[in-house]
Amino acid sequence: MFDIKKVKIEIGGMELTIETGRMARQAHGSALVTCGETVVLATAVADTTPKLGIDFFPLTVMYQSKGYSAGKIPGGFFKREGRPPDADTLVSRLIDRPIRPLFPKTFPFETQVVITVLSHDCVTSPDVLAMVGASAALTISDIPFAGPIAGVRVGMLEGKLVINPPMNKMEESTLDLVIAGSADAVMMVESGSKELSEEQMLEAIEFGHAEIKRLVTLQKELQAICGKAKRVVEQKEADASIAEFVAGYFKANCEAAFLVKGKKERSNAVKEAKSAMMASLTEEQAARAGEYSEAFEKAAKKYVRGLILDKGQRIDGRGLEDIRQIVPEVSVLPRTHGSALFTRGETQALVLTTL
Repeated sequence: MFDIKKVKIEIGGMELTIETGRMARQAHGSALVTCGETVVLATAVADTTPKLGIDFFPLTVMYQSKGYSAGKIPGGFFKREGRPPDADTLVSRLIDRPIRPLFPKTFPFETQVVITVLSHDCVTSPDVLAMVGASAALTISDIPFAGPIAGVRVGMLEGKLVINPPMNKMEESTLDLVIAGSADAVMMVESGSKELSEEQMLEAIEFGHAEIKRLVTLQKELQAICGKAKRVVEQKEADASIAEFVAGYFKANCEAAFLVKGKKERSNAVKEAKSAMMASLTEEQAARAGEYSEAFEKAAKKYVRGLILDKGQRIDGRGLEDIRQIVPEVSVLPRTHGSALFTRGETQALVLTTL
């Protein structure tokens, strides 16, 4: 009845398995990832009807932990599983960041990746297993995905780097580094540490990436066993004449707008420059206004990237190591126990304390 396929690897001193074919068999791709007594189920589904009139990839990533996974009854009046907490939303974003760039930009089918924690031993952190599961589900599905990717947590205990350290040891760790990437590159880094040097951080990233490569190879093994043929995506060829027109207009009329100091003033200048370009289009060109608008955004990104890499300059004129003016103030409100206003350039944070 079940056509179960399974691959396994030892990582961080524990066996990690990826299994498919037992659960969620109606999904386009599903993976059950187990490490210790922590089990997560990842499913991937993409609609078969395209969403028309959109200029973005409609991807939803949802990570959900459950009280039952640790043998607990949810608190509160209803005693039922409710809406996901903020921590689950943050893990969803953690998974979203490395997988989103690997989908075709022209894929207009609504896609959902849902990861559910089924069992949690409170030793193995489920978030990195969720990243592996999400990638594995997409890799073996028919959904176009330029993966696989994987994620690991790197800790430092007694001066030694450790892969996926036990959760109860993280308080002793001087490093909490989560990285995700492919076999070729690191794609996402999220970290907290206790005053580690730059050399130690780079060593930790390289240490983690070596394990990511092994997890990527494991997923490719599973794909070779049971992977589905990927859907064919029509690649829309960019019109060279549009790109040439926009590039010429941008260089002559728009570059100066990106060098205006002041965020609001610069934003207005860029909008005016783009509006002027769109207004200059002929009737025939205006019929393809969306393509001209997209070409403008690409030209803007290329120009800003060139400023940074070639000239070491940011769009407001600052160098790469220049910091905006910082103005800290305390006791800005009379009746609160504590208050502070921190201003850096045009970004502000108002922080209040009650004892």
